[in-house]
Amino acid sequence: MPLTPEVLLDRVIAALGDKILAHKIACGEATIEVAPADWLAVCATLRDTPALAFDLMMDLCGVDYSAYKEGAWEGQRFAVVLHLLSVRRNHRLRVRAFCGDDELPMLPSLMEIWPAVNWFEREAFDLFGIIFEGHPDLRRILTDYGFIGHPFRKDFPISGHVEMRYDPELKRVVYQPVSIDPREVTPRIVREDNYGAA
Repeated sequence: MPLTPEVLLDRVIAALGDKILAHKIACGEATIEVAPADWLAVCATLRDTPALAFDLMMDLCGVDYSAYKEGAWEGQRFAVVLHLLSVRRNHRLRVRAFCGDDELPMLPSLMEIWPAVNWFEREAFDLFGIIFEGHPDLRRILTDYGFIGHPFRKDFPISGHVEMRYDPELKRVVYQPVSIDPREVTPRIVREDNYGAA
């Protein structure tokens, strides 16, 4: 039977001690926040401590907090969120670390701890520009080779700058400025006169 999130959180706190900056139960899962300097050590401890045994890295993603709380966010801009599962113990944990520098967001790669993190780190690099130091092959995975920018950053333009198409006369792919006129689409809402009346 899996542990309750509260009991799991107590075990994680006992194993990591002062390396945990913050902790809470969110969406039915234990969540901890750690410093970027402790990222590798914390993850190795979570995997190697028998009472925790987080042997499976389920997901890793980047987060851009620049527009969080309608721009009232005062902390670091970029974070990495890791979702772990213990197959042996049947419990889950969410781990978050903020990157120390907003201009060059960076964390150590977790490839030596969970090799399956490879493409997840590449995706966070491609979409958010987060660099994973020590990753053996950190390159774009979803956008085109010549793509400029990181499309999941809140300050990335919605329409982009260039579009790509195949030119049958040149028999190759060409890049050109975006030809779509930006517009705002507001849906027309039609409701009955007594909509929502009790």
